[in-house]
Amino acid sequence: MENLRRMALFAQVVQHGSMSAAARALGMSTSAISQQVRALEQEAGVALLHRSTRQLSLTDVGSRYYAACARLLDAAGEAAAELSAARHAPSGELRLSAPLGMADHVGPALGAWLRDNPQLRLHLHFEDGWTDLVQARIDLALRFGQLPDSDWMAQRLGTLQRWPCAAPDWLRRHGPPADPLQVPAGEWLGLAQVPGLAWRHRASGQERRVPAHPRLVSHNQPAVRQLCVSGLGVAVLTCLDVMPMLADGRLVRLLPEWDVPALPVWAVTPHRQTQPAKVRQAIELLGRYLAGIPGVGDSGA
Repeated sequence: MENLRRMALFAQVVQHGSMSAAARALGMSTSAISQQVRALEQEAGVALLHRSTRQLSLTDVGSRYYAACARLLDAAGEAAAELSAARHAPSGELRLSAPLGMADHVGPALGAWLRDNPQLRLHLHFEDGWTDLVQARIDLALRFGQLPDSDWMAQRLGTLQRWPCAAPDWLRRHGPPADPLQVPAGEWLGLAQVPGLAWRHRASGQERRVPAHPRLVSHNQPAVRQLCVSGLGVAVLTCLDVMPMLADGRLVRLLPEWDVPALPVWAVTPHRQTQPAKVRQAIELLGRYLAGIPGVGDSGA
């Protein structure tokens, strides 16, 4: 590595025409530049420069050697420019991991941005589990709920309200409950975490722990939503899952006076250092999109 540095210094000396001019450009002393070039010559066992009191000139081997060193310097400049461009303009491939419930939302959130940046590619990985971001080479992951301890960087984008919902057909058969305990234990659908939810009455502050024994359990939230639409029971779904279905009447929100804890949404990245533009801008756009959805709370930032 030290030899590469000396090669770059040698190329700078030739390009600036003298050691003193190169020293001024690089913020070094002339003697330090001279020592580095002399060390390069001693290691090679050949003279690279003809020195005189007035000017420097290249030897024959020095001229050929300079051509290679100049290519090295140009490549380093191109690498630095590539890093600078990555910091300021989105480019390359963005590898994004998100829960299955976000599948309908990535397009509206990022579509215009992708159209405006044709040099950017998007690789989507949808799952409800916890992918190892480094092993999967993920640049950005959206995560819901409480995060496990890790060295990753997490930024909260907002909170999702969770609402108990049922199909009109279920309501015709069972009637609208006034209390979570009025929902038969076997009529719940969804994740195994439903029994652990703490329900709180907004006006009185009363709390409930519902002894739910879900009739159908799945770790795939879109599947739970579809089972709910089919009238098979009551599911606690996020506002992201149900807004279109509440709007067109396929689902009805139950127990509007009762709240369950909101679900935090996180943007998680595997690196804590400065993020490239593609990651910074994607986080900003996803946060802005979520903020425009009814039922999404602010980021708490």
